[in-house]
Amino acid sequence: MGNLCSIAVSCDAIISRCLDCTARKATYISELEDNVVALQTAMQNLIEARNDVMSRVIVAEQQQQMRLNQVQGWLSRVQHMQTRVGDLIIKDSSPEIGKLCFGGFCSKDCKSSYKFGKKVSKMIKAVTTLMADGANFQVVAERVPETAVDEIPHDPMLVGLQSTLDEVWRCLAQEEEDQVRIIGLYGMGGVGKTTLLTQINNKFVDTPNDFDIVIWIVVSKDLQLEKIQENIAQRIGLCNESWKNKSLQEKAIDIFKILSKKKFVLLLDDIWGRVDLTKIGVPLATPKNIASKVVFTTRFIDICGLMESNRKFKVKCLTDEEAWKLFQNKVGEDTLNSHPDTLELAKSVAQECGGLPLALITIGRAMAYKKTPEEWNYAIQVLKRSASEFPGMGKEVYPLLKFSYDSLSDDRIRSCLLYCSLFSEDHNISKSCLIDCWIGEGFFDENECNEAQNKGYYIIGVLLDACLLEEGRGLNYVKMHDVIRDMALWITCEIEKENVLVQAGAGLTEAPEIRKWEGATRVSLMDNEIENLFESSTCSLLTTLFLHSNRLTKIVGYFFQLLPSLKVLNLSSNNFLNELPPGLPQLFSLRYLNLSKTSIKELPDELKSLVSLKCLNLEKMRYLRVIPRKLISSFSMLQVLRMFNNYSQSYTAQDSVLFGGHEFLVEELLCLKYINVLTVTIKSSDALRRFSSSSKLRSCTQSLSLQSFSDSKSLNVLSLAEVKHLRKLHLKSKYLEELKIGGAQEVERIRETHGFRSLHKVMYTLAKT
Repeated sequence: MGNLCSIAVSCDAIISRCLDCTARKATYISELEDNVVALQTAMQNLIEARNDVMSRVIVAEQQQQMRLNQVQGWLSRVQHMQTRVGDLIIKDSSPEIGKLCFGGFCSKDCKSSYKFGKKVSKMIKAVTTLMADGANFQVVAERVPETAVDEIPHDPMLVGLQSTLDEVWRCLAQEEEDQVRIIGLYGMGGVGKTTLLTQINNKFVDTPNDFDIVIWIVVSKDLQLEKIQENIAQRIGLCNESWKNKSLQEKAIDIFKILSKKKFVLLLDDIWGRVDLTKIGVPLATPKNIASKVVFTTRFIDICGLMESNRKFKVKCLTDEEAWKLFQNKVGEDTLNSHPDTLELAKSVAQECGGLPLALITIGRAMAYKKTPEEWNYAIQVLKRSASEFPGMGKEVYPLLKFSYDSLSDDRIRSCLLYCSLFSEDHNISKSCLIDCWIGEGFFDENECNEAQNKGYYIIGVLLDACLLEEGRGLNYVKMHDVIRDMALWITCEIEKENVLVQAGAGLTEAPEIRKWEGATRVSLMDNEIENLFESSTCSLLTTLFLHSNRLTKIVGYFFQLLPSLKVLNLSSNNFLNELPPGLPQLFSLRYLNLSKTSIKELPDELKSLVSLKCLNLEKMRYLRVIPRKLISSFSMLQVLRMFNNYSQSYTAQDSVLFGGHEFLVEELLCLKYINVLTVTIKSSDALRRFSSSSKLRSCTQSLSLQSFSDSKSLNVLSLAEVKHLRKLHLKSKYLEELKIGGAQEVERIRETHGFRSLHKVMYTLAKT
């Protein structure tokens, strides 16, 4: 028959399951109202939790962090659930609850109420699950992966900076340059330091390197360590609200913890004082970041020392070729080709900028659409006469350069700088002459007479360090950049409201009308072709008058009588001036008088009236034969006397201190109580002995010319070793046959006392005097 399979099912089990199912369905109906309230409450709790998470996300995103994907997914699910619950409650809850009867235990439409109750129950579970998921978010966002370097917008044209850029880059990129930790870029304002630093920053974008991060910060004149810390913190992901409330030291510790584990480059633009990197939190050197670098820009070379830079680079003005290339770019080819004369005129305009990029760019832009020769000629005239009137110079160029002027430590140094603008463009200014003029003008206190020279050289050093002066043709000279000079004149006239007349090197054959002098405090007509001064007027405020390097032959007798306040007078290098101008002895306020390199033969006894004279320069007066006795010694306030290579090729009067071997001159020098700078010519061994016996004269003599010496055939050179500050020695005689150096003991004694330590130039000529 076949196999039989039988299944036995308990009737009680089936009945039990059916009852449970029926009970659950009944519960969906009987608890419907409570469940709807429970769903609304759960949803409200979920919304509040969502809002809390969202607040944390917003704070994190404000700190440049990025929300986690799981957080974003959860927020999206909550939003979707809120929509579903809202639709369910608003659309269906009221009708379904209205169907309930018998106190909510039954429904007029059991099937419909059952389905709705079941849906509500499931939503409660879903909301509860979302609530639990949201409670697990310990972190809602993470730091955005930082870029190694932020590219900075810049002018793509790099002129004259490429070689410096390459040198700095080698210090940054090559492993053998790891010992170069801090690099300083210094130079005058407007020369392109920020442009160079920008190029360095952007080079990290395109050039493979192993630095973790490059940080750019503009420091500026108002140094704030907290601001620097904040900028660094933003780049390394530290800058949140709680961090901002920390102290300077706490912030430094946080910065140090991160940067000490990174190989970084810190670029600091426009430093005006020492930035204490340790106070900021920048690690100076650790085994992990020994190759990290700091590069900064400044206008002051001494800042490189204060920052302990291992290397420094001067950002220089452009060469003529580089300057022309930049100027061409800013003017444009259309304008330069607009007329046959424009090209040469444009080169003349570019020349007036002195290679300073800021001036080249400003003037180039202003001339971009000037297409007639007349406009270019006018531009040249304005730049030569008063550059501040040229569009953009007084508003863009000079104010930027003036920051360096303002940063000078005191008004005296500022006054010394402005005084330099009296000299011609590109003039090599003698340091000693400049300091003498400062003394004459009264820039130093009366009680500083013994310190005035050192103070003067200190001020020159300050101005050189600030890139407001430049090194001249040698160690003894400085120069003033053309644009800095124009800026100084602009400050003098526009800011200080001082009336000056400066037409130095202007090609004048006649002096300006005297009415232009009236009210002026300083007048400079040096480096011209002026022959005569006939016109005169009372200039009661005039304190400085530069007339040197002209062709003066005649000055009217009453000219100087109308200058009661004149303190500084320079008549030097007027080769045709063979007699002292009459009226000069009436300059009772005169403190500085320079007659060097003139053909004047005689100084009158009336000069004794110049009782305020502090600086007198009679050097290289080849024809001077008469200096009355008691004249030099009458200048009781004299601090500086220069008579180096002062000699006459003709007869010398017996009543002159120049008579004989200058013994009378030495006697008068001994009477000068305040003398601290002396350059002198001596013509006999007797005069030299008297000179050498005075510790005062030995200590203040800087240049010594020994000529003739007809009374001796031998000179012991070591006898001059005690002239401690002797810089220049000139020997000229046909009589000297022997120069003695002395014995071994004397040589050793001189060596031990550092004799001749200042001597840097010796001239010896065997010739007739």
